[in-house]
Amino acid sequence: MAEKVALPLLISNPLPTKPQFPTQSHNLQQPSSPISSSNTSSPPFTPLIQNMLINHHKIQPHSPKFINPNVSIRPRTRISKARDPNRGKPWASHRLSTLGQQVLDSLIDPCFEGSELDKVLSQLFEYYHKEELSLSSGTWNSLSMDVLGIIKGLGFYKKCDMAMSVFSWVREREDFESVLNCSVVAVIITMLGKEGKVSAASSILNNLRKDGFDLDVYAYTSLITAYASNGRYRDAVLVFKKMEEEGCKPTLITYNVILNVYGKMGMPWSKISGLVHGMKSSGVAPDDYTYNTLISCCRRGSLYEEAAQVFEEMKLSGFSPDKVTFNTLLDVYGKSRRPKEAMEVLKEMEFSGFSPSIVTYNSLISAYARDGLLREAMELKDQMVEKGIKPDVFTYTTLLSGFEKAGMDEPAMRIFGEMRAAGCKPNICTFNALIKMHGNRGRFAEMMKVFEEIEICNCAPDIVTWNTLLAVFGQNGMDSEVSGVFKEMKRAGFVPERDTFNTLISAYSRCGSFQQAMAVYKRMLEAGVTPDLSSYNAVLAALARGGLWEQSEKVFAEMKDGRCKPNELTYCSLLHAYANSKEIERMHTLAEEIYSGLTEPVPVLLKTLVLVNSKCDLLMETEHAFEELKKKGSPDLSTLNAMIAIYGRRQMVAKANEILNFMNESGFSPSLATYNSLMYMHSRSENFERSEEVLKEILAKGLKPDLISYNTVIFAYCRNGRMKDASRIFSYMKTYGLVPDVITYNTFVASYAADSLFEDAIGVVRYMIKHGCKRNQNTYNSIVDGYCKHSRRADAIMFVSSLNQLDPHVTKEEELRLSERIAKKWS
Repeated sequence: MAEKVALPLLISNPLPTKPQFPTQSHNLQQPSSPISSSNTSSPPFTPLIQNMLINHHKIQPHSPKFINPNVSIRPRTRISKARDPNRGKPWASHRLSTLGQQVLDSLIDPCFEGSELDKVLSQLFEYYHKEELSLSSGTWNSLSMDVLGIIKGLGFYKKCDMAMSVFSWVREREDFESVLNCSVVAVIITMLGKEGKVSAASSILNNLRKDGFDLDVYAYTSLITAYASNGRYRDAVLVFKKMEEEGCKPTLITYNVILNVYGKMGMPWSKISGLVHGMKSSGVAPDDYTYNTLISCCRRGSLYEEAAQVFEEMKLSGFSPDKVTFNTLLDVYGKSRRPKEAMEVLKEMEFSGFSPSIVTYNSLISAYARDGLLREAMELKDQMVEKGIKPDVFTYTTLLSGFEKAGMDEPAMRIFGEMRAAGCKPNICTFNALIKMHGNRGRFAEMMKVFEEIEICNCAPDIVTWNTLLAVFGQNGMDSEVSGVFKEMKRAGFVPERDTFNTLISAYSRCGSFQQAMAVYKRMLEAGVTPDLSSYNAVLAALARGGLWEQSEKVFAEMKDGRCKPNELTYCSLLHAYANSKEIERMHTLAEEIYSGLTEPVPVLLKTLVLVNSKCDLLMETEHAFEELKKKGSPDLSTLNAMIAIYGRRQMVAKANEILNFMNESGFSPSLATYNSLMYMHSRSENFERSEEVLKEILAKGLKPDLISYNTVIFAYCRNGRMKDASRIFSYMKTYGLVPDVITYNTFVASYAADSLFEDAIGVVRYMIKHGCKRNQNTYNSIVDGYCKHSRRADAIMFVSSLNQLDPHVTKEEELRLSERIAKKWS
């Protein structure tokens, strides 16, 4: 498997080759016993998702709203201000001649007919021709200024089509090169870019180049900006490279636009810093916008150290950080789970005379919520209210998501209720958080209700909604639903983008479809999508689930070589890879690096140490990590479940109840994993009947027990010779639509065989064969071991010799293995 993975992971990702100025648009009834027949039903989730999707299409009969895959729909902070002198004011141009102004007035008149354009413009040109028959350069300059002013004015009055008609009219003249200067070209390209007609803008520039028109840096920068503002980042970079190849020197504005593009593309920091180095080497000094953009580039990769360095360099270069600088830096620390550093930025911000805004507080709340420090996040919300700053939809949604991630559903719903009581209308991000919460708890009916409410509230599902559905079904192991949602997503007009690919990799790996996850990653590379930190972490998480620690280390090394700076989640995946492959020493070594190398290990790493140590049944190490985590005040539901699991396996009932009490007192909502661990603990104890009581509690809370739940209770009764009760639970399980697995049947086989009820044990095997349940080694081990235990060697030998009559699919190798097992047991 590792060999198959190596190829798609360890390859370079150059930008795909495209035409430099593309001319086409990128449109992108209950049975009585465990061996009685029963009609098993398929899991109920598939028709549920299908009905939801069908209803969605019924609600939206018109063509779907397309979302550009490269454009984020989340609100973002502006890092510059518009420099249009007419912004918010009436149109004013002091460079238009009297006749030029008259022409503009005619063109913006609602009664103006397009057929009169030739007459009006011809009069303008004839005027200048009569003014000076020699048509000196001064006359041409005046005419060029009028053409430029007219096109600018038409843009101001939202007459883009008319402006394009004027440009085309001039362009068709034989003497157009004397009138159309690069300023006119830059204005018309900018205008088309704002209208989303970037392919038309590209075509204009391409045709001008073919005709030998001497393009300058402003024309190129306008097209780069047009591509960037329309989310076509790779095209923007290709134009930038072409511009440099032709010897056109970029300006400060050009570099600033490309830096912003690099940030949006999730380019490695080495690429970004290399661009800045080239900028400085060419004599172009960064300005405050450059530094703000660089700090903004650090958001996606959680590059808080790099952001801090840029911040210091900015101050050393004589630039004073403004409110945008501080808020952007705060956001970087928030996304990097560095709440303490974020608070230090807040102090410096206030010391510099800038009052914190709603953006400031939202970044701080996000920092604490991401790190599971929800009490502190709520205190910040109260603090902002005291200062007269009203929480907005982002504030409430961030808190809701934080509580959901921690497994605290009741506080999450209280926040949602408070939000609505305050008159704050939920947005699509809020609905996405609610979908995730219900989906993660297996409450699929409630999840679909939220999906339907999106339409009721006049919202539209976005790319994140679809990605959330993919993630929910993926982590619940519902691979057919994952594929179904992905198909519906594309049918609805959404184009997969980087986050979709990342989500699909995670979803398929959670479903156990490792090769499919890697195929998605390969498809992502082939589509020209550059992997970012989330991509690498998704691949690492997939490798970790397969226990492929060697391959994980290769990917980790690739990241450190400059592709992408590893973060806490990267190290978490490494820990899981070691744990799943039982590489305990490597896990211990990495744990020591975490404890000693970081003076303050971040909570997410401590949480992972709790999980992996619990999985490997390392009690002391688990307790140590948990105590360190408690000092941070941020245990979440998964870590609490891990503690209950390890205490439950060791029958440390008092300790498990202690954690359960802590969970209830802290407002956590026990999950199915919590209850399954408790059932496991009770099933192995003298108080084994308590396991069924826990099962009833699950049902009373509206949760759906899984196979593990029922198998655990069946084991509890079988282990204590209560076969009628075990059969009763078996019947309940099938009634609820669950299909028994080999573990279910093996539990009955082992219990019957241990009690010398071999006819019953063999009867269960016949039932397995009849219902298509594949047997494993434990199935027959239990029977031969039972014979040997009761000194019935001859019966054991006879059972193996006639096994092929019972099970026609048994192999000769299996018969030989069982014969050797009998000999070993008897000796």
